Amino acid sequence: MIQEECGVFGAYDFDGKDVGADIYHGLYTLQHRGQESCGIVTNDYVRLYSVKGKGLVNEVFTKDNLGTLKGKIGVGHVRYGAGEDEAVPPIQSRYCKGTMTLAMNGHIYNYEQLRSELEQRGAIFQSTSHAEMVMNMIAVARTKTHSAEEAVLSAIKRLKGAYSIVLMSPKKLIAVRDPLGIRPLSVGKRGNRYYIASETAAFEVIRAERLFDVLPGELIKIDETGVNHYTEYVGKVQPAHCVFEHVYFARPDSYLDGANVYCARVGIGRELYKACPAEADMVIGVPSSGLHFALGYSYESGIPYGDGLVKNSYVGRTFIKSTDEARYEAVHIKLSALKGAIEGKDIVMVDDSIVRGTTCANLVRLIKDGGARKVHMRIASPPFLFPCKFGTDIPDRSQLLAARMTIEQMREHIGADSLGFLPVDAFARVGLKPEEYCSACFTGKNPDECEI
Repeated sequence: MIQEECGVFGAYDFDGKDVGADIYHGLYTLQHRGQESCGIVTNDYVRLYSVKGKGLVNEVFTKDNLGTLKGKIGVGHVRYGAGEDEAVPPIQSRYCKGTMTLAMNGHIYNYEQLRSELEQRGAIFQSTSHAEMVMNMIAVARTKTHSAEEAVLSAIKRLKGAYSIVLMSPKKLIAVRDPLGIRPLSVGKRGNRYYIASETAAFEVIRAERLFDVLPGELIKIDETGVNHYTEYVGKVQPAHCVFEHVYFARPDSYLDGANVYCARVGIGRELYKACPAEADMVIGVPSSGLHFALGYSYESGIPYGDGLVKNSYVGRTFIKSTDEARYEAVHIKLSALKGAIEGKDIVMVDDSIVRGTTCANLVRLIKDGGARKVHMRIASPPFLFPCKFGTDIPDRSQLLAARMTIEQMREHIGADSLGFLPVDAFARVGLKPEEYCSACFTGKNPDECEI
């Protein structure tokens, strides 16, 4: 399954109250963006307080350690995937201008060049983390500028890639988004407390109002002077939001750059039926990412929507073994066919994507073993043909099923009775304008970038 890098969250309270508990609840809502590790760092103007660890939010944080997170400013992070040498974020540093704490959702593809330049100047690295490299760049820039926000703006001139960053200095909370706006970032408010989050769904759980999205290329500074906008890098290049946020990454209750994810997914399901109709007795979705696409497919086709797969909510991360039978068993542990619903029926099964094809083949087998007569597989995205240079972990092109096979060959490979994909131009018909979104993983056309 395709995964994202992480989710970030920040909070600043103008009344001076502790923000740790709200950051915890925000991270809980962003857990889908990263399950490997998580952390919170807060600041009371005197010292930093930190709780971090490997594992899920409810495993790392307890009632006791949350109580230690004092301070009116804080940054939180949930991470997917990390090298063994990488520290649990947010990463912290003490340098000549004080302290800096940084959480980053992103990937810098000129990382090696920038790191090499820093090393030649004497910088010492503890990991291969892109966030650590960015922090080093900001620290160097801070020695030549008058403020933390100027240092951030100076440093990001050199960055190539996708990033949403939340940074805490001793008395400021800063957020910045890459000029293409590939990774999402939004600002919310409750009373005199402001929040920054990778997704707006994180605001709902803490009863905060969604205020605005951070613009591509914009920097937001929150400190005792208020909320300040720095827009000199805004509009330097056409935005290119990641379209796969709407297909898979984001929660359905989030708004991304003004677009509601749930509505987009239902609309995509409708477009999927128009492009790839099927005659069947029932439409089912693969939990959880395929459910709303399946609902839209059902609305448009008139074929009844139903539950065909039951997800085991208590299964954590499983080790995927090397044999086909072991992979099938891993799918069976997480999902079970609802035989009473699908037995003897022709089924349309909707999922978000096909990458290597292994999971999809096992799902088709699972439904057929459950007694379905036919399985028509429908995919709510175009075929994956290219890896992503902006950090989404789409594998090498040689491992992408669609890059090696025709659709008919793919159908045979996964064992479905028919197979259909969403056309690329369907995104525009659900309000995701092609000129504002990156779909390079489907088309091979990367967005234009410029020097800032």
